[in-house]
Amino acid sequence: MAGGQSPRNLNKPCILLIVIAGMERFSFKGVASNLVTYLTDVAKMSTSAAAKMVNNWCGITSMLPLLVAPLADSYLDRYTTVLASSSLYFAGLLALTSLALQWPWTSVDKSGFSSSLSWSLHLISLGQAGYNPSLQAFAADQLDDEEELPCTKNEQSSKKKSTFFHWWYFGICCGSLLGVSIMSYIQDTLGWGLGFAIPSIAMIVSIVVFRFGNRFYKHNTDGEIIHIKSLGGHIVKAIRAATSRLTCGEIAVPDTNKSKVVEIELENAPLCQQDSGSTEGTDKMPENGIVEILKVVLPLLPVWTMLLMFAVIFQQPATFFTKQGMTMTRNIGSNFRIPPAALQSSITISIILLMPLYDTCFIPFIRVLTRNEKGITVMQRMGIGMFLSVIAMIIAAVTERKRLDIARNLGTLTSEFEVLPMSIFWLLPQYILLGISDIFTVVGMQEFFYSEVPTNMRTLGIALYTSVFGCGSFFSSFLITVIEHLTSSIGEKQNWFADDMSKARLDNYYWFLTLSSAASFLMFMVFCRFYRSRTVN
Repeated sequence: MAGGQSPRNLNKPCILLIVIAGMERFSFKGVASNLVTYLTDVAKMSTSAAAKMVNNWCGITSMLPLLVAPLADSYLDRYTTVLASSSLYFAGLLALTSLALQWPWTSVDKSGFSSSLSWSLHLISLGQAGYNPSLQAFAADQLDDEEELPCTKNEQSSKKKSTFFHWWYFGICCGSLLGVSIMSYIQDTLGWGLGFAIPSIAMIVSIVVFRFGNRFYKHNTDGEIIHIKSLGGHIVKAIRAATSRLTCGEIAVPDTNKSKVVEIELENAPLCQQDSGSTEGTDKMPENGIVEILKVVLPLLPVWTMLLMFAVIFQQPATFFTKQGMTMTRNIGSNFRIPPAALQSSITISIILLMPLYDTCFIPFIRVLTRNEKGITVMQRMGIGMFLSVIAMIIAAVTERKRLDIARNLGTLTSEFEVLPMSIFWLLPQYILLGISDIFTVVGMQEFFYSEVPTNMRTLGIALYTSVFGCGSFFSSFLITVIEHLTSSIGEKQNWFADDMSKARLDNYYWFLTLSSAASFLMFMVFCRFYRSRTVN
């Protein structure tokens, strides 16, 4: 790939860990992408209940790293955290597989089944909470030593970091593609037991590969940890410190160079300029360590908040997009039917195919306009993706309106399982646009939250990135609950999330998401004019 984005710029440990991350994504997407179908067809849940359960589970999965990451940064090294959490991850997958194999042959009541399913899914969440942020931060640690030395920061090191996140996302997209396309077909045709067993096998293989690759890894041995003390007594101080940064129309960067423990990588103020005669030892933790954590986290909250609507849109392919596809013509030839969840693979296919064009076509063209070596800043990259996600939801609303018109013209409003004479490929444009938006926003989010935190808090930085999607999932469930209550109280025909997809009004919901996302995008554009990054983008 052009523009210095070739994987040859990464060392062998980075490449190995990217492959391992792809295997984990295969396992997770092999379960998550088609879970709404499992809940409606096997567990016999309503459409809205299944969507809310998937959203809540994804939310918990993405939010738990915020709780686990500080503990991992404080008391465990990243390698140990990955091994321990991957064991929990595998245990959850194994429990889910056992449940899928036993359910058709046992007399377990529905409440017992729901309880077992919930325990299995949340065990996966707990394992992933430590696994994903620690693995990504551990992989980034494998970059050359000078990446971690503030005195040697330069444009080349910034490009190398960008290359890592570029290929990291490419790797997990490849795993996601295989998980969505292959596993949804196996689950729909060969059964859920085998459909959950294969992701479990893939996960245990990735654990073995990770363990035997230990001799290639670089381990951080500087012992820099953050001890979390007296949380309640310092929160007010941290909030005051963060709000005091709003000066002169700019969001300024606080001076945290008093200790190596709270080191922040500043391009224009390298830490090697700090007083060499300081009496603070690098092994002695400051009493207000939690204040320093909050000083870093709180200024990032505006960006974090404005990305929430993007995360809500991110949940639609695995829930309502999939349910739409179940009502449409899915035949290819006379014998093969496309699994509705398999269309999610078009997102990752578009990412894999178009990501090289980002470097070979888009960046060289933009570089001429912006005169920026990287073409665009990280903030600009996220903003472009947010804009594309708004366009995707406009297309989704128009397509859903067409689907409903066909249903009404054919008089199929009384049949919940009627297959409409409308090809499922009508949904492709919205899937593809979401894939393109991911190339910009998701990769940009990873680099932004990783770069805006100190070196010794990068697991927390990755956790902040994943927590956007966690809160987005919870917010999506909240929106569904509120809108369902308001619309169903008017009458069943007005319920936007009716179980009969020919009576549901998902087009109205998509327009609502369009307007909300557009508002978030406009606020993000205004905020970017005043934000001063800690790193040179």
